[in-house]
This record gives sequence, C-alpha cells and structure tokens, in this order.
Amino acid sequence: MSPKQSKRSGKPFAFGLLLVATAIAAAAAIYGFGLRSAEPSQSGHVPEAEPQEAPPPVAAEFRMTDLERGWMRYTDGTVKITADGGASWREAIEGEAGTETPAVGSAKGSAFPFDWSWIPGGAPHPSEVSADGQTYAVKQSQFATDRVGWALPADGSQLSDTLLVTVDGGATWHAGVTPEVAEAIRTEKERLAEIARERAMYETDEAAARIMSSDWALLPERASPGDVVLVRSRQAGEISWQGKTYPLQPFGLGYYTYLPIPKSVKPAAYPIGDRILTVEAKKFDTQYLQVSKEMESMRQDTARIQADQKKIDAARAKSEPQFLFDSAFVKPVEGVLTTPYGYTRYVNGKLDSSHMAIDLAAKEGTPVQATNDGIVALADSLYLTGNSIYIDHGMGLFSQYAHLSKLLVKTGDRVKKGDIIGLVGTTGFSTGPHLHFTFWAHNIQANPDLFFGKTPFRWSGGE
Repeated sequence: MSPKQSKRSGKPFAFGLLLVATAIAAAAAIYGFGLRSAEPSQSGHVPEAEPQEAPPPVAAEFRMTDLERGWMRYTDGTVKITADGGASWREAIEGEAGTETPAVGSAKGSAFPFDWSWIPGGAPHPSEVSADGQTYAVKQSQFATDRVGWALPADGSQLSDTLLVTVDGGATWHAGVTPEVAEAIRTEKERLAEIARERAMYETDEAAARIMSSDWALLPERASPGDVVLVRSRQAGEISWQGKTYPLQPFGLGYYTYLPIPKSVKPAAYPIGDRILTVEAKKFDTQYLQVSKEMESMRQDTARIQADQKKIDAARAKSEPQFLFDSAFVKPVEGVLTTPYGYTRYVNGKLDSSHMAIDLAAKEGTPVQATNDGIVALADSLYLTGNSIYIDHGMGLFSQYAHLSKLLVKTGDRVKKGDIIGLVGTTGFSTGPHLHFTFWAHNIQANPDLFFGKTPFRWSGGE
C-alpha cells in the first residue's frame, strides 16, 4: 500500500474507535459500571473522597449528686441528666447540670451525705464488673453508699444512656435500673435518713465518726450496779450478759441494745465484743420507814400484787425496735428528792427491798410530764403503785410514773417530751404526795439520774 493510500484509510479507523468509546460510556451509564482512574490527571488534581459519617458520641464521664439525680457528659459535649437513679436520661438545658465537673474517672469516692470515713476501706473502686452475664471494664465508678453504686463501662458504645448499677455493695450489678433496683434505691433513701438520724444523736461529728467507725462501742465503758450501758456493734447479733440474751437492733449504720447492770453484779472487768466494761463498786444507803399496820398489810395481798404484775409484765414485754426519742430526757416533775435511787429500805424495822427508783415529793395535783417521746404501754390503777403509767421509749427502755392522783393519758397514746400525762398523788402504797419514778431497761430498773439532761448516746464516750 502506498503512503497516499494509508493516509486515506486512517480516517475510517479513528472514527470507528470513537464509536466504540461512546458505546462503552453509554453502557456504563445504563448498567452502573465504569472505568477506574488510579492516577491523578495531568493537572495534579485528585478527586475528592466521599464524606465519612462522624462516630456516634459515647459517654465520657458521669456524676450522681444523690441517689436519684445525676448527669452524664458525652464526647461531643452533650450533657444528659437523670432524676430516677439512671433509669432514664434527657438532654440538659444550659446550666442545669452544674458547672463543676470532675475529670474523667475521678468520681471514685462519694459526695453526699454518706461519710466513707466510717466504713473500713472506704468506697469500692472496681476495675471491672459483670452484669447480666457480660463483663465490662470500668472507666469510672461512684458509690453513693456502702450499698448503692454506679459504673461507666470503658467502652461507652456497649451501653447507650445506661450506667451499670449495684444495690448490694457491688456483689451483683445490673445493666440499668430494673423495678427491683428502683425499690432498693427507695429503701436506701430511707436508710440514709436513719444514718443521718444516728449521726445527729451524738454530741459532735467527731464523736459520731469515732463511734460509728468502730466495731464495738460501750457508752459508757465504766459503770456501777444500777446503771445501764448503751452498746453499739457494727454487726447484727446478740449479747449474752448475766444469764440473759439481748438482741442487737438495727439503727442507722449500727446495731444497738441496752445492757442493764443489776445491783447484784460484782465489780470486775467484763468483755463485751472487743471492748471491756468495767463495773465499779458502789455503796447504797439505807432508809427506814414507819407505816400503819393497814398499809403494811397491803404487801400481804399477794394475789392482787401478782395480778397487777402480769399486767406490767405484758406491757413491758413488747418494745418498739427503734429509738423513739431524739433529744435529752427531762425530769418529770420538779420536786424534793426524798428517796434517792438504790436505797435499801426497811419498813417498820423489817428488811423490805431495794428502792430502785427516785421519789420526788410535790404538792398533790402538780402536773407530771413525759420524760421523753414514746408510747404509753400501760396507764392503769394498780394495787401497790396506785395510778401508774409506763412509757415505751423504744429498744427495751421504759419510764415508770407511780402514785398519781389522776391519769391524763391512756394505753396506746403517743406522747411527746413535756406532755402532761398525770398529776402528783399518793395512791397505792404511799405515805404522802410524791412521784415514784424510774427507768426499766429490759425489765431491770435503771438509775434515772443517768438520763436527765442527756441521752444514752451522750453518756461518757459519746460526747
């Protein structure tokens, strides 16, 4: 072929290539395939990549401000708040979550109103927890009390708007607030109120912290026959003392009971828990009374005396399992002390009994006030003690008022400290108008002088 012929034949060939390229482009548009260019153009321009979606925000930190309210901050700066212990969350409006926020992972202690100095080891700091069959590494935790706490998983994407929560001190965890968890939190709120009440019973925060952080406490640690000791233990249980057993009742963070010291207890050192109770010797004076033969004969009517004793025993057999008072006891009447506590009494020259009460002489009709808050366990006319009242102050402690001329309360009434409950009289076995007054701790008489102007929590060691 000559050069002239080749030049002519090239035009149909180029035109054919153009038709093929056009057809491929059309097919790519129709069927969705295309040619990939791996190299930049001659101008150096690289085609822009498709925009990537930002990862969803995850929880970065949280803080519970009480058992129900708290906030959670996310990686995008969003803050959500809860008002039901973490069961549900909503986005906070500006200023609602507060301005002071801890660093991530720093909320390991407690804020409110629980004082961890009273708990050995302080607040738990779990590094991982298991909930509903899955184990989570913990980024941040916070225990509000020794029972209720929350944990934020290290991988925030594992749980959305959810904290892990425990209501048994970390023994078990839950991925969210179940109805059972919500009920446990409600119960814990009530317990926190009791803890605050226990703390307030002591004279100072220092005394409260010292006693409430101890395994055992005796208030006081030195006593005499006729006294009573308030015992506190960190653990539930009971105390065996002088042939009797006294259960420890829960109150606040501890367990309490009164420990009466009968007049028969010998001076010695007695171990109570990990403490030593020192009972010191005490001498009681003697009193001699002269009464008429008719009055003396009253003590011979054993049938009536025993019938009354059954009423009294039944009344003192049940006591509220809590302290019904929260302030100091007061003297029920301002009278002349005619017989101190503990006197050995002789009647008409014969040994009668020990007078384990105080007698306060006053004019007949003088108002008698309740020594402290409580419930009237018995208000009745009895043979020897005349018109009598027993008030339950809780935890096995009762106050007794005898020989009244008039009863102004009835069995079952709730009374407050200072309420007028009766009038001074001389009913029953009595030689003149006076108030026979004493305390009973677990049915053993206790010296009233220990109580006036204070509470058992502020006996030596609690102040």
